[in-house]
Amino acid sequence: VSTQSTWGQSYPTNQTIIMPGSDDILAQLPVIDLTNFLSNPDVNDADYKKNCELVAQLLHQYGILLVKDPRVPEQDNENFLDMMEQYFEQPDNDKSKDIRKEIFYEVGITPEHTERARSHCDKTKSFADSEKPLTICPPELDPKCRFFWRIGDRPKQTEFTQLNAADVVPEAFKDRWTNVMNGWGGKLIASVQVVARMAALGMGLDDDTFTKLLHQGPHLLAPTGSDFYKYGKVDTVLASYHYDLNFMTIHGRSRFPGLYIWTRDGKKALVKVPQQCLLLQAGKQFEWLTGGWVLAGFHEVVVTPQTVEAIEKAKAAGRSLWRISSTLFSHVASDNTLQPLGKFSNEEALKKYPPTKAGTQVEQEIQMIKSGK
Repeated sequence: VSTQSTWGQSYPTNQTIIMPGSDDILAQLPVIDLTNFLSNPDVNDADYKKNCELVAQLLHQYGILLVKDPRVPEQDNENFLDMMEQYFEQPDNDKSKDIRKEIFYEVGITPEHTERARSHCDKTKSFADSEKPLTICPPELDPKCRFFWRIGDRPKQTEFTQLNAADVVPEAFKDRWTNVMNGWGGKLIASVQVVARMAALGMGLDDDTFTKLLHQGPHLLAPTGSDFYKYGKVDTVLASYHYDLNFMTIHGRSRFPGLYIWTRDGKKALVKVPQQCLLLQAGKQFEWLTGGWVLAGFHEVVVTPQTVEAIEKAKAAGRSLWRISSTLFSHVASDNTLQPLGKFSNEEALKKYPPTKAGTQVEQEIQMIKSGK
């Protein structure tokens, strides 16, 4: 069986799409154009089915996708980055008003040197030198900041109120913050929902298998801010090697490179998101629902020589030296149950991924991070 994409390349659905030993993995990945899916959502259409199979296969083999969504203009990403640069450029005293430490930074700003990744030292010690992350073992506190802003409706009643806290609107941006954040975050979550439908169909599941679990999930627009006025030296680790605990993470283009991802077979690749495109990576909840058929993707953000070049260009142009990640975490609703679904449900998978409420899974991951496990 071959998968014929709308961009005119054919890929076998049961074989590796990218040849082993490829130097630039992401450059060879096909871009999934969502235009035809959105304009002709006919599940019986042959091209429609083939594109869904390709989405599923890419997630299985690489844990990542590059997509083009006609509903997501690049200018919206630029407007979002502009505002977040202005926000992070503020004095620390101003930003400190937006800290919500009492609810473990679930909304508002997380200061630098607060987040710490779980340790994956046992996993990475067997990697070839060329594939190893730069993160030291055990990981240190990350120098990046982050702002969490919830996207979409939350349930009126939930067992996990902490994961569904009220948003924080920075005082200096109150006239535009909500519109910009909700506008950009709403477009990103809409892209996730389409990809989730395509993935479900490509895996032989009902098209709403994943999206109904995401309904009223604690989705978070979660831009990071890395201060290159202080942390601009080559090989500085801004975000330690880790996977995301949520369903799927989606990124718009950043103005500074430095994001590395690892594929299922442990290959390391520097992310270069093409113009007008979005990058998606599977998280732990996706892994749970597929019994490990799709694995949560590992990634790391570091200062590379290419980052330094971008820093110098920004300096010369008088632009901000804050690196903003245009990131959204999509989540299964906290009170819904994570367990291998459909054909992915078997004795072995259920033993490794037992039925667990999504809110409980998130809390367990947070506790393991805090304990350094």
